Amino acid sequence: MEAYCGANCNECEKYKKDCIGCRESDGKPFGKECFIARYVKLGGLKELAKMKEELINEINSLNIEGMPKIEELYPLNGKYINLEYSLPNGEKIFFLDDKDSYLGTQVESIFNTEEIKKCYGIIATTSFILVSEYEENGKNPEIIIYKRR
Repeated sequence: MEAYCGANCNECEKYKKDCIGCRESDGKPFGKECFIARYVKLGGLKELAKMKEELINEINSLNIEGMPKIEELYPLNGKYINLEYSLPNGEKIFFLDDKDSYLGTQVESIFNTEEIKKCYGIIATTSFILVSEYEENGKNPEIIIYKRR
């Protein structure tokens, strides 16, 4: 079974218990309309590739110190990437929707050492880009940039 975005659902172990299938749900695999599926249905895989390239260029143009160049963005489910961030007033908040789909990736900081290991999590849609930095397993996440598009 293939998703609208071209992903092979049969190879996906991570989402099997939560995903009801992209084509089977008409683009709502986690219960909410997936913007990636909507994009493909309207413009095809070629337009999705063009949109991803634009996002990647925009992310790389942010020139975040320590973050390597982003080469690819992957479809991700909010439930697995929705980190809890601490606000300056001490309140904790989630920014993503567990039932939504996003484009994103994770890269290691170029400044990592044996003692210090940090990653950048990049999440994007057609309406925003979120870049966060965190320790192993998403521990102590900090928002580096949240940019509306």
